[in-house]
Amino acid sequence: MNNIKIICDSLSDIPKEFIDKYDIEVVPLSIIFNGREYIDGVDLTEDEFYKMLRENESLPKTSQVTYMSFKNAFEKYIDKYEEILYIGGSSNASGTYQSAVMAKNDIENKNIHTFDTLSLSIGSTCLVLSAAKLAKEGKSIEEIIKHLTNLKNNLSVLFTVETLEYLQKGGRMSLAKATIGNMLNIKPILRLDEGLVKHFSQARGKKQVINNIVEIIKEQQGEDLTNKTIVIGYGDNEGDLKILKNNLCENLKVKDIIIVNIGSCICAHTGPGVLGIACCDI
Repeated sequence: MNNIKIICDSLSDIPKEFIDKYDIEVVPLSIIFNGREYIDGVDLTEDEFYKMLRENESLPKTSQVTYMSFKNAFEKYIDKYEEILYIGGSSNASGTYQSAVMAKNDIENKNIHTFDTLSLSIGSTCLVLSAAKLAKEGKSIEEIIKHLTNLKNNLSVLFTVETLEYLQKGGRMSLAKATIGNMLNIKPILRLDEGLVKHFSQARGKKQVINNIVEIIKEQQGEDLTNKTIVIGYGDNEGDLKILKNNLCENLKVKDIIIVNIGSCICAHTGPGVLGIACCDI
């Protein structure tokens, strides 16, 4: 029997190469777009979703993972692994985590564990990959959960968006503010706090907002990032990704950067022109 099985949901954006490397099970949410339901990452690729967002006026909706989906996922691995660890996207942003807890409580097995990242997308990426790495090294479930708790408390996640249109349509910003902000080319710097998106700062123009994000990371984490996990996420804006990556490498000491396509569950609320960075101690 293997030791620990890592399971997450698609609120965490995990690159395929790491899913394969660590044998991570991703339980997907659903996306409802123009009256049709898609299974995130299964029926709809990121590129297809970005294109749909660009071409449609209506906003998609996300639907949490069901109790039964988690029950099936947990039961699939009960007899194959000594421990199961589900690492979930923020319970404050989605009912998905609660569905997992309900499923766990209804299965008579004490070796299923749940961990609330209180983060999303690239923030959760850091935690899932760190846990998967430790599991592969043979660390105990207690050691991994303790490590994740420390990481969560020191995790920094910042992101910006290409346009305020999607924040306005989703009810996170008034029409007047979004209209004026877009006219003045104002770019918000947003952060994740207790699993919720909150305003942190703002800048005028793409170049300045990226400069500011790098400066904030420098202030929060220091200049030497060689012993940290750095994840950069983007949508269909590859040019912005290159600018942020180059800026980061030119101004800070960086060892490795993990690049992530931000998935449908997040881009449904931010738009495809999202750009973010997550940084935490390994």
